Amino acid sequence: MKPINLNQRLAGKVAIITGGGGGIGSAVARRIVAEGGRVAIADIVLDSATEVAAELGDAALAVQFDAGDPASIEALIERTVEHFGGLDILHNNAAITTPEIQKYDTTAVDIPLEVWKRILDVNLTGYLVGCKYAIPHMIARGGGSIINTASNSGIVGDLGRIGYGTSKAGIINLSKHVATQYGRQGIRCNAIAPGIVLTEATKKSVPHIAESFGKHLALNRMGTPEDIAALVAYLSADESSYITGQCISIEGGSLIHQPHFADYMGDQ
Repeated sequence: MKPINLNQRLAGKVAIITGGGGGIGSAVARRIVAEGGRVAIADIVLDSATEVAAELGDAALAVQFDAGDPASIEALIERTVEHFGGLDILHNNAAITTPEIQKYDTTAVDIPLEVWKRILDVNLTGYLVGCKYAIPHMIARGGGSIINTASNSGIVGDLGRIGYGTSKAGIINLSKHVATQYGRQGIRCNAIAPGIVLTEATKKSVPHIAESFGKHLALNRMGTPEDIAALVAYLSADESSYITGQCISIEGGSLIHQPHFADYMGDQ
């Protein structure tokens, strides 16, 4: 086997990153371009996508889109294929993070049904629609890799965010179905389940998050967008060609231990 040149591991590949103007999405875009790929950076906030694309030059395309609008998702994919000539990688990463919605995403009794529906439309149905329109283009190229951003909230329960957690659980099973249904046609589909990641948005919305969550991590640091980008790049590359239908947690060891871990370890 020839040695892998990480600088060119994704050479010739075209990717779409939804939520590409945010902390994780922008880190993924930078990583893919650094490894030789080209990216469509899709975000509901065009200015955010444009800022990242300008940094990456001709290897990047900024596209405004709405993850809750199927027609907008289809247009994103068609524009990417028209601009770059094909599609190899889809990173479904967009999600509702606005405080105006999140504050109503509470419990089974209290969540307004319109909030529940909006969360599922964006976080789950939007991923299905992305797969629906991306897969035919990937098959035309001989195959492709779909990476869906789930969350540890899709694996365990919580005191709030029932809509978010349920949507992320759905993403994990959606990924298994897509991997099963299109594997023979060269399509791989995996989910990644990040824990707490220290993006700028997270720092602003939960300023004491490191103090609250850090003591529960087996590793002695919080996650960064670059940690997530490294995993997405690996799952995008041919060297992960035997991995499909999996949900890979990337969370610093917050779910691997007994509940008394934090109390026993203290400030160590």
